[in-house]
Amino acid sequence: MRKLFRLLALTLAALVALTALAFAEIEACPPVENGIREIQKYGNIVLDINGDDLLALGYEYGDIITVTIGGKALDMPICTDYNDVDTGALVMRVESSRTSKNGESRVTLSINGSDLATWLGIAEKTVIEEAPGYTWHLTEAWRDGVAATLSLKEKGGYLEQLKMHQYNLSIKREDYPDLTDEQYANFRPVSTTGMGANALYRSSSPVNPKYKRNREADAAVNAAGIRTVMNMADSEVVMKGYEDYAYSYYSKLDVIPLGMVVDFEKADFQGKLAEGYRFLASHETPFLIHCTVGKDRAGFAVAVLECLMGATADEVVADYMVSYYNYYGIAPGTAAYDGVIRNSISKFLPKAFGIESLEDADLAACAEAYLLKIGMTAEEIDALKTRLGTDIK
Repeated sequence: MRKLFRLLALTLAALVALTALAFAEIEACPPVENGIREIQKYGNIVLDINGDDLLALGYEYGDIITVTIGGKALDMPICTDYNDVDTGALVMRVESSRTSKNGESRVTLSINGSDLATWLGIAEKTVIEEAPGYTWHLTEAWRDGVAATLSLKEKGGYLEQLKMHQYNLSIKREDYPDLTDEQYANFRPVSTTGMGANALYRSSSPVNPKYKRNREADAAVNAAGIRTVMNMADSEVVMKGYEDYAYSYYSKLDVIPLGMVVDFEKADFQGKLAEGYRFLASHETPFLIHCTVGKDRAGFAVAVLECLMGATADEVVADYMVSYYNYYGIAPGTAAYDGVIRNSISKFLPKAFGIESLEDADLAACAEAYLLKIGMTAEEIDALKTRLGTDIK
């Protein structure tokens, strides 16, 4: 009995110590009140506090915090990048001046693959002709300003998940010695079942220098003889404003600049997707579809067309995942590879098609129904299929 009491006493002492430690950690991370510095193109919200100052207060990567903003209390992890969480999940991206690629220090609130500012109802975006091609206006309820309060919820509560999600993208060509220039630019023909040889290609941006792949992509576009381009990332003014645009092969092509958001469920995305497909259906192959990196918006747009032309689920997923090998070295047969599939294409494509799973579904019928739903006519779909199904020699 005496041993039992001693064991209970030790257990109680340990619990008290752990509780005290938890309170000490929370005390070391005081609540932070600040406003909004900027709303970015895709609805990400940049706070007044910078990343260095937030980390100096004791907050760390992998912590879960509560952000009270726009009348809502949101729990989200502190991460280094948007892709550190699943598609559709909330994330606080903290950039440190010591580790960010451009030396900037920022704290950005986001929904991975969606538009947080619109979702919160604090701002509305208007497309404009002048650079950068858009402007944000606070909605009437928030015209007097929006405050954000940050407080620690759980120290290290997301650390294990963070380790599973993290993979780094480099902007240095020498960091990819095993890739060809085409692979480095994420440039490749789409060759799934039903697709005409060399009719459709996908790529990172041949004009946007952000990830230092534009020149390799532009050279690959030239070599492939691309004639028509669906640019999902840029408005016309932004596209033509890039430094090398005027000297690029790309500038000589038939391009539709769509300036699309990164949210497959939004009416704006769907309407512009239909507009882009319609443009391809009325122009000459070979086609190129690209966004900035060439894996999310372009990945979705290409996957829909692969399904339309008769590709199997395995083919669609395999082609989508090539981008993750080109950028992050994520290879088939790894836990990271399976995790990306589970949290990306196997989630958002069935949702778009209104099905439970890509497996055992009639993907061609699903894709056609989806295109009709977003505004294409049966005649436009047939014209697109004819273009995509014809070999280019």
